[in-house]
Amino acid sequence: MNSGKTRRLRKIMQQDNHTVIVPMDHGVTIGPIQGITNMQEITDKLVKGKADAILVHKGIAKRIDVGNAGLIVMLSGMSNLSPNVNGKVQVCSVKEAIRIGADAVSVHVNVGAQDEDKMLKNLGKVSDECDIFGIPLLAMMYPRGPKIQNEHAPEVVAHAARIGAELGADIIKANYTGSIESFRTVTESCPVPVVIAGGPKCKTLQEILQTTADAMKAGAAGLSIGRNVFQCDNPTLIVKALSAIVHEKASVEQAIKILGSR
Repeated sequence: MNSGKTRRLRKIMQQDNHTVIVPMDHGVTIGPIQGITNMQEITDKLVKGKADAILVHKGIAKRIDVGNAGLIVMLSGMSNLSPNVNGKVQVCSVKEAIRIGADAVSVHVNVGAQDEDKMLKNLGKVSDECDIFGIPLLAMMYPRGPKIQNEHAPEVVAHAARIGAELGADIIKANYTGSIESFRTVTESCPVPVVIAGGPKCKTLQEILQTTADAMKAGAAGLSIGRNVFQCDNPTLIVKALSAIVHEKASVEQAIKILGSR
C-alpha cells in the first residue's frame, strides 16, 4: 500500500485500526429526512462526540466543516424515486473528491441487483484510481436483488464483502448477520477491515449498542451507522457511547451510562 493511502487510512481507522463512521449521504437516496436538514449543525454534534469520519456527497462536502474528523466523499448515487433504485451510478470522480479535500471515497454496490455488472465494473475502475492517487476506498457491499431472500444471511453477506475486497476496496461496509458466530464468518473470510451498517432506525439505543458490541467481538473493525446516530435525541452522546465500545472495549452497560451523562 502506498504511503499516501496509508496516511489517509490512519485518519479514518485510528491507531487501533478501528473506526466510527457516520454516513449522511441519505439526502440523495431518500431526501432531507429528520436529522440531516441542517448539515453543519448535525456535523458539529458528531465531531463533538469524536466521530472518526463523516461520509457525505460532494455538494455537502464542499459546504461543511468536519473539524478533525476524516472526510469520506460518496461517489455513488440513485434516488428511491427511480424505477431502478438498486442501480447505483457514479456521480463523483476520485479526482473531484480529492480536490474537495476527501480523506477517503466510497462506492455502493448492490450485489445481486439487475445492474450488478455495471456496479462491479465501476468498483474495479475506482479501485484502480484510488491506488493511483493514494486515497482509501470504502466499499458498501449489500446483497440486494431477486435472488437474495435474506440480505442478512451470513453466506450472502460474506460473499458480498469478499467481492469488495477481491476488487480492491480497503474497507468493507456490510450488513450485520445477527449473531457473533455468524458475523465471524464474514470478518474471517474478508482480508480487509469490515465495518457494520446500521440499517433502518432501531427501536432502542441499547439495540444498536448491543449490535456494535457483538460485531466487535466477531472481529469487526467498527461501524458506519447513519440514521441510528443522526436521528437520535442526542447524537453527540450516542457517538461517544459507540466510540467507547469500538475504541475502548467498553461494555454495553458502560456505554449506556455515557448516554445518561447529559
